[in-house]
Amino acid sequence: MSISDNVRQVQSIMSAHERETKPTLIAVTKSVGVDVANALYVEGIRDFGENRPDSLLEKVGVMPTDARFHFIGTLQTRKVRQIIDHVAAIHSLDRLSLASEIDKRANRVVDCFVQVNTSGEDSKHGLEIEEVIPFIENCKQYSHIRIIGLMTMAPLTEEESILRDTFRRLRVARDEVMAKAYEHAPCTELSMGMSNDYPIAIEEGASFVRIGTVLVQ
Repeated sequence: MSISDNVRQVQSIMSAHERETKPTLIAVTKSVGVDVANALYVEGIRDFGENRPDSLLEKVGVMPTDARFHFIGTLQTRKVRQIIDHVAAIHSLDRLSLASEIDKRANRVVDCFVQVNTSGEDSKHGLEIEEVIPFIENCKQYSHIRIIGLMTMAPLTEEESILRDTFRRLRVARDEVMAKAYEHAPCTELSMGMSNDYPIAIEEGASFVRIGTVLVQ
């Protein structure tokens, strides 16, 4: 299928699984060039996910100015200065050293998602559930950081019960943070769901889904 067909199919599936939230589609363009990203833009996509500063900066330099770029990969502190002026949001805040560097390099308030390991897999980055609230409280000291939500990655499995449990854990954690009513951490959003599991993520409350393979294959 063409990129146009892929976009329409994904949007149709997203609509079919929506509950109370209409999620934002982030097209993950980390493995494709500017031509494919621009083709997605032509189809109405405005949010793009990148996990490498060089790829992000390449696209920022040539794509329309209303394209929004989300940094979705592990972010090394030494790379923060390269991307900080060009991102709509960082989806992988997972340590105070990174928060400190973002705060130091930013000249505006940066929207961030705290990455949480809700699957318990050793291979996954992110905080443990019980670490989330203490971490967010510690982030209060950084005036250039606004925590708008939580992010997780589910296991590579087709077992629906495992996927649902992974996403529900994040939703419960998000609700606990929201209940605290932190000024620096409204934490209203959930970034979860990828090409193989986004329908389930949407049913469990995702407000951002990060989809690559089924859009650009």
